[in-house]
Amino acid sequence: MPLTLSLSQAAPNALDTPLLVVALGADEPLPATLTELDGTLHGVVGRALARRDFRGGRDESLHLGGGERGVQRVLLVGTGKATDRAVALRRAASIAARFASKIGVSELAFVAPDADARAVESIAVGLDMGAWRYTDMQTQPPESERRATLERATILADRAAQRGLDDGIALAHGYAVARRLAMMPGNVCTPDTFVETANDIASRFDSVTASAMGRAEMEKEGMGSFLCVAQATPEDPKLVTLQYRGAGDAKPVALVGKGLCFDTGGISIKPAERMEWMKFDMCGAAGVLGAIEAIARMKLPVNVVGVIGATTNMPSGTAVKPGDVVRASTGKTIEIINTDAEGRLVLADCLAYVKRFEPTAVIDAATLTGAIVIALGHNAVGVMGSDAGLVQEVLAAGRRASEPGWELPLWDEYREQIKSDVADIKNTGGRAAGSITAGWFLREFTDYPWVHLDVAGTAYSESDLVALPKGPTGTPTGTFVEFVRGRVR
Repeated sequence: MPLTLSLSQAAPNALDTPLLVVALGADEPLPATLTELDGTLHGVVGRALARRDFRGGRDESLHLGGGERGVQRVLLVGTGKATDRAVALRRAASIAARFASKIGVSELAFVAPDADARAVESIAVGLDMGAWRYTDMQTQPPESERRATLERATILADRAAQRGLDDGIALAHGYAVARRLAMMPGNVCTPDTFVETANDIASRFDSVTASAMGRAEMEKEGMGSFLCVAQATPEDPKLVTLQYRGAGDAKPVALVGKGLCFDTGGISIKPAERMEWMKFDMCGAAGVLGAIEAIARMKLPVNVVGVIGATTNMPSGTAVKPGDVVRASTGKTIEIINTDAEGRLVLADCLAYVKRFEPTAVIDAATLTGAIVIALGHNAVGVMGSDAGLVQEVLAAGRRASEPGWELPLWDEYREQIKSDVADIKNTGGRAAGSITAGWFLREFTDYPWVHLDVAGTAYSESDLVALPKGPTGTPTGTFVEFVRGRVR
């Protein structure tokens, strides 16, 4: 469950808390609001700063002892020379929450001098993301051996920042939905899980409705591209639709997500080493659900449609083969070159399907290509699209969400690589510019303003990220929400 988060105007020296977190920039002096508290603590914070034991560098932390009562511990966390203070505070808050959980503190107070509503929102999101854990599959130690887990956090800020806290809580819930789905093993998170989660969201918000199509319904729609990926699995594939109505009959924004609950590669099977990470091949879909959760909580005055294509890519006697030709719902024929290029096949019919909602803009997200990791590493989302203005809008949303992206070109010349000798197009254009040719494949199924997010390098991490543990990051939930919010500001 997300943290219980609250706002307080209490003076730091009046607190009774097991842990006070103070976020400071590079070589930033002791804030005036902490002078009286530091006197109570016999100047321990001021001396640490004067001696430069703590210099405020990015991710730097210093744990100081406090009193038996009042403020019992102080944690200084550095934000470095940040160009965006709110983004830096989110990272610092996440580090603080992870530290609190490590030492067994059940509550903390967080102070960031002069924090405005956006900063408070970022702190709230950071605290919750740092405290989040997935323990559904783990046997817990005896109660006598357990450390307390962080359950409550108070942000010291002016009451005028309450809206920031409320929005931060909404985002925290959205990220929690996305990360929990992503962390589930493939035998637990199935296409039906997406249907259940969508129905749960719809049951809690009058503004949201949910529906789903299975194999039989998709066959009637002629979704041969999507269904060829699902033809080797006994699990019923699902195309899930969520509709959030916050603006009457206005045309919606559409969010589309790839939901491969597990990706073996199919007949073009992946290497066994590290294949277990392919349970994260549904993070685009998880981001759609997380975004709808957050948007509904924020009650944004906009209409949003979320579409998810969920299935499992398996090898079997009925699996699609390299060289096969399938027909998408648009009538376009596709030569299958590599069955491990399956996400684009699922998204092709999803992108064609979403047209019926007459969206003003469509953003899809997918852990689509390993090539994006080669190009951008694990630091940026690959961004490409058919509308230059919309691409810039999405890039700005990603920066605000602390999910930065980098634009890749969809020049006409790249389309030559996906021309087929036997069909209209083929599903992969080879190793060169692999992420871009995948984007071009998707573009073939769009005739509206559209942007594609390749989150293969950023949706999850195989190593500890300091601010977050290894596992799901929640990307692209924040980008989706920030884009939608940007449309109504």
